[in-house]
Amino acid sequence: MCTSVVELIRAEGAGVSEGGWFPVTSVAVSYDHPHHALLEDAITIDFVNPALGPGARAAVEITLDTAKALAAALVRAIEAAEEMEGGRGQPLPEVESRMSNFETA
Repeated sequence: MCTSVVELIRAEGAGVSEGGWFPVTSVAVSYDHPHHALLEDAITIDFVNPALGPGARAAVEITLDTAKALAAALVRAIEAAEEMEGGRGQPLPEVESRMSNFETA
């Protein structure tokens, strides 16, 4: 089954590929036939920087159950980090300004 399930977000971070570390500027999350995992369908997460070409990509293909477990682990880790930071985890004004530019794009 081919699907049209694709979610795209802008991102700030870093990823590593064969060429080394690169700045991550976006993430694509999709559900479709995987390219490498021996699964019928998979959640694929691509961390990319399109401006740097195809070598600036780090990807995973995982089962739905693994994706659900990952999502739950992310929520728990974020909640724990926010509790530990107690407000220190808020974006800096310049980051918040850049993020608002993405929202209007």
